[in-house]
Amino acid sequence: MNESAQYHILKQIQDNPQLTQRQIAKNTGLSLGKVNYCLRALMDKGCVKAVNFKNSKNKSGYAYKLTPQGIEEKARVTYRFLRRKLREYEQLEREIEELRKEADNLN
Repeated sequence: MNESAQYHILKQIQDNPQLTQRQIAKNTGLSLGKVNYCLRALMDKGCVKAVNFKNSKNKSGYAYKLTPQGIEEKARVTYRFLRRKLREYEQLEREIEELRKEADNLN
């Protein structure tokens, strides 16, 4: 499971534990299969707990809940994800500056 998917899934669960896997997939842009795979991995690691509940149509469903270990893992993943995004941002800034210089030299 990649760090980006892990971050986005953990964030979705933290923000709204009642979301279905399908809703998490839609909100994150991940496939339903990827969300299912990642949730299973997070449950195996003890980061997420699935709790059965009944919805208004009397169908079984799950509420996903971050465990204390999951909250710690989300903090670690968030930190690493932020560091990676900052590096990408800085690289983009350098590329944009180079492109501006190149464009200025063409005029």
